Amino acid sequence: MPRLRVGAAQINAVVGDLDGNAERAAAAYEAAVRAGCDLVVFPELMVTGYPPEDLLLKPTFVAAAAETVAKFAARTRECAAVIGFAEPGDFLYNSAAVCAGGEVVGVYRKQLLPNYSVFDEKRYFAPSAAPGEVFEIAGVSVGVSICEDAWSPEPILGLVAHGAELVVNINASPYYAGRLPEREAMLAGRAAEAGVPIVYVNLVGGQDELVFDGASLVYDARGNLVARGKQFAEDLLVVDIEAGGGIPGRIEPTLEPTHEMYEALVLGTRDYVRKNGFTDALISLSGGIDSSLVAAIAADALGAEHVHGVMLPSRYSSEGSVADARALTERLGFTAYLVPIEPAQAAFEAMLGPVFEGRAPDVAEENAQARIRGNVVMTISNKFNWMVLSCGNKSEMATGYATLYGDMAGGLAVIKDVPKTLVYRLCRDLNARKGTDVIPQTVLDKAPSAELRPDQKDTDSLPEYDVLDPIIEGYVESDQSVAELAARGFDEELARRVARMVDRNEYKRRQSPPGVRISRKAFGKDRRPPITNRWPG
Repeated sequence: MPRLRVGAAQINAVVGDLDGNAERAAAAYEAAVRAGCDLVVFPELMVTGYPPEDLLLKPTFVAAAAETVAKFAARTRECAAVIGFAEPGDFLYNSAAVCAGGEVVGVYRKQLLPNYSVFDEKRYFAPSAAPGEVFEIAGVSVGVSICEDAWSPEPILGLVAHGAELVVNINASPYYAGRLPEREAMLAGRAAEAGVPIVYVNLVGGQDELVFDGASLVYDARGNLVARGKQFAEDLLVVDIEAGGGIPGRIEPTLEPTHEMYEALVLGTRDYVRKNGFTDALISLSGGIDSSLVAAIAADALGAEHVHGVMLPSRYSSEGSVADARALTERLGFTAYLVPIEPAQAAFEAMLGPVFEGRAPDVAEENAQARIRGNVVMTISNKFNWMVLSCGNKSEMATGYATLYGDMAGGLAVIKDVPKTLVYRLCRDLNARKGTDVIPQTVLDKAPSAELRPDQKDTDSLPEYDVLDPIIEGYVESDQSVAELAARGFDEELARRVARMVDRNEYKRRQSPPGVRISRKAFGKDRRPPITNRWPG
């Protein structure tokens, strides 16, 4: 087997931007040519971006994507390329075009279509019933496969049976915490059992709530890692493949797990804001831990000069909270407006006094404060065209401890998939990595409070977060029943109470902004229970 130089081009594609994606691919192609590559490989559905969802139901979109592939293929006169696209015909296929000599010389169609978790490919695509074709590139027999095809033995073994000396696998594999070690273990086993080197290229970037983490991989025929691309960044990973495997190349280090989650949140926030046409973000700063973390993520994602804060104290806000919010903005390097909400709160009380006459103040008056704040931030957003980043965490979103049309207002819920206990871990890790208290220590030390009534604490309404979060994880992410949670040692009545809170607040989550997904099961694409639901859990 001659030596074959392969470039794995992990690129940040934009869904629907056919011309832009083709230009991004062309730039990476030229870089691969300069690096002496014989073959450059691009991610799954590179041309359309992933996931294109119901754009695939538009015939004009699919036709334009096919035309874009043909135009890209015309560039491929110096080295071959494999690029993902949606292939029209009697059925629609998730395909990879093999391009060489200025034209498409062959097409591979995905065999295994995922239809679980965030994936819905059977809604759009037909699976290929034919085994993959093997293509000769620079004297080497190369088999092509797509994403899910690598997670079962048969597609790659089928390619090897047809003579493949190298298999390339193009992917759009979304991130969640712990996903990279799973991929690495799978690919090592697949390469070893098939006895063939595997080049795995992954998409990178944010698309709505999904984050694609890159980290492209190359394994030799014995299942040894020989190259790894960067996490959460575009990269061209170049590796030489010869008989028996790959020549050890660049292996990028992996991030520590907490840092990895932070970078996923940064990338997801950056791309959601910018790909949707915004340059700046606005955050309501309470002086609490959640808004502090969101502000830090936004500053790293967009640059402090593109982040704006607004402090909205009420009669119940402590002086310490305002001081903490000011300290945070100074440390992160952006400014914040001070807009006390007392005049609006007093006006609400006067307006509603006749309606509420004879009734003691309760959660209605508390939530009115949050809704006043929501109106203020959205009005500022309208005036300056800044995207509002809401600050509710996963613990609050699960239990309904966030106010609909209030603190849930915004364009992106940055930490919607981050439990409260993880919020603290992320903040402490950030401070440790930066070598300074970016998040003020006073914020980390004080008890969580919405500050909507005197001396309020989150524990007035919720269990301690170190008890609550594991129950939410079991019920939401692992789909465990109350009985199963009790068998794990959780108090059964508490587990039942949490389950009821999760279920009855589905209607609120359906109206909340999307949030960056970092867990195996986030609120959004992953989890779609009925709103009207009497199942007891």
